[in-house]
Amino acid sequence: MLTEETKNIVKATIPVLEEHGTEITSAFYKHMFEQHPELLNVFNKTNQKLGRQQTALAQTVIAAAKHIDHLEAIIPNVNQIAHKHRALEIKPEHYPIVGENLIWAIQHVLGDAATPEIVDAWTKTYGVIADVFIKMEAALYDEADWQDFVSFKVVDIKDESPDIKSFTVKSDVVELKPVKAGQYITVKVHPEGEDNDALRHYSICSVDTSRGLKFAVKRDVAGDAKGMVSNYLHDSVKVGDELLLSAPAGEFLVETDNKDIVLISGGVGMTPLMSMLQAEVDTRNIKFIHSAYNRDAVPFKDEIKKLHNHENVHFYFNYSETAGRLNKEKLSKIISGNEEIYMCGSVAFMEGMLEIFNDMGIDRSHVHFEPFGPKMSITV
Repeated sequence: MLTEETKNIVKATIPVLEEHGTEITSAFYKHMFEQHPELLNVFNKTNQKLGRQQTALAQTVIAAAKHIDHLEAIIPNVNQIAHKHRALEIKPEHYPIVGENLIWAIQHVLGDAATPEIVDAWTKTYGVIADVFIKMEAALYDEADWQDFVSFKVVDIKDESPDIKSFTVKSDVVELKPVKAGQYITVKVHPEGEDNDALRHYSICSVDTSRGLKFAVKRDVAGDAKGMVSNYLHDSVKVGDELLLSAPAGEFLVETDNKDIVLISGGVGMTPLMSMLQAEVDTRNIKFIHSAYNRDAVPFKDEIKKLHNHENVHFYFNYSETAGRLNKEKLSKIISGNEEIYMCGSVAFMEGMLEIFNDMGIDRSHVHFEPFGPKMSITV
């Protein structure tokens, strides 16, 4: 337990963290990788290069400081991160390394302003937060379908759209259990010419595991930091090859009540929603809304065709090339406001949707979402 004095010191640092948070976390990652280069086998280099991971960590630290009196307020976000950590096989022994380097970064950036009292308060606070993560992740490890990364053979690859492929994989040592719709797997690869392993999360796109575990990958070609792993999977992996996977993870799951639901996606965000659609289509009414640039860009056409005439589902497609983006006027004609909404897509897509839902008077508690990229990147 933290003393009131420690809490007050931490709360007093909030303005400094808001001003220098990303600078601190950037220094933290740089120093940690210098001291522990083996961790480069875990962290996403693209997110590092674009500053996403630094920003996400800074937001997490600031959130912890703001809620130091009631840390349970950030548990939902901690739980999201804990699922990612379990999927990446982050273990308790990693936390002292992170803590040591984070405290070093605070001292390095703040200089003399990082008094012994501040350093001591943040050291204690980090210990409490780390303990929360370790306990939550221990439970997730216990629940996992298998431990560590296991070799799976690629048994099928399918072009779902011009830039999305699905991969179906099977293992000789893992008996696949029923998939929870909305979860993801984590792939570990080591592309030729790279110094380190690379790990990425990809959504499971089918609850049917009779032919293997099926996940989808969009080729990332945007900007200088184009997706190393997605391009490797698209260009180099063939049927018969082996991929290392950790067990399914994630809490983006449909609630168990029988309430009608809306599934709304942008681009490759359709991937986890396809598994939700398959799992729920026989038990409740579903409105499935998808936004794509044009008809050719829509993935999973075969699966959609199979369910297109199902009495419980109604599909709505928005093609921005000809119809512009989804807006309040369009969504108000589809969504009544009495459903639970599940959405997935880019951060920009979902931020736009959240603004529209707010204008429509839809309570945020009825909107569930999964952003692609580091957590804490969407205001919650």
